[in-house]
Amino acid sequence: MPLGHRPTWELDSRRYLASYVLFNQAVADHLGLHSTDVQCLNLLDIEPGPCTTGRIAELTGLTSGSATRLVDRLEKAGYVIRRRDEQDRRRVLVEPVAAAMQRFGEFWNSLDEGWQAMLDGYTEQELALLGRHMRRTTELARRQIEHLRALPAESR
Repeated sequence: MPLGHRPTWELDSRRYLASYVLFNQAVADHLGLHSTDVQCLNLLDIEPGPCTTGRIAELTGLTSGSATRLVDRLEKAGYVIRRRDEQDRRRVLVEPVAAAMQRFGEFWNSLDEGWQAMLDGYTEQELALLGRHMRRTTELARRQIEHLRALPAESR
């Protein structure tokens, strides 16, 4: 279907997704990080504790090799450290560096005013709908990533 004949919600959705990806890239550029690294830091910030590189691969949808390279970049940038798990010395945990994560959080907070003002314009019911949409989108994206990873290489 030609772009001009698509429903408005579809065009809005594509603009929304593109704007977030471009915003994320601007944040990453400002911090001197890869755009995936920024989102990994966001995910690590909400995890209940240190995690393995395998868990990072699960959270991000990356292959284990890509997740390892991501952790290498974050470690080099001073955002995480690797340490042996005290309960299972064979496991290596990735742990955010508190001071670096505090700076990361302060940076996000410096951008928060505009986002908060936008959200303040919504009713509780609208915020609940947005939250439901975000949770459903997150689950759909996870399933789509799994589907894409299962496709033969020539289909990609």
